[in-house]
Amino acid sequence: MPALTIKNIPYDLYQDLKYAAERHHRSINSEVIVCLKRSLQPVRINPEDRLKDIRLLRSQIRPDVVTVEDINRAIDEGRP
Repeated sequence: MPALTIKNIPYDLYQDLKYAAERHHRSINSEVIVCLKRSLQPVRINPEDRLKDIRLLRSQIRPDVVTVEDINRAIDEGRP
């Protein structure tokens, strides 16, 4: 398996990485691998699942909560 050496890591970034590794009960090396995977190989979301989530959120929004009058009042508020 290939190896990688990273030089000149800013101290605060190293501390953040070390803290994250401790929180996740990982070595710093393992934490770096997880961070790289998340950045370079993001999880693809199935479009049908995404639409399902959107529809669920939409169903929870009450259209009568904010009226056009509320919006116009907010726009005009504080104007001369």
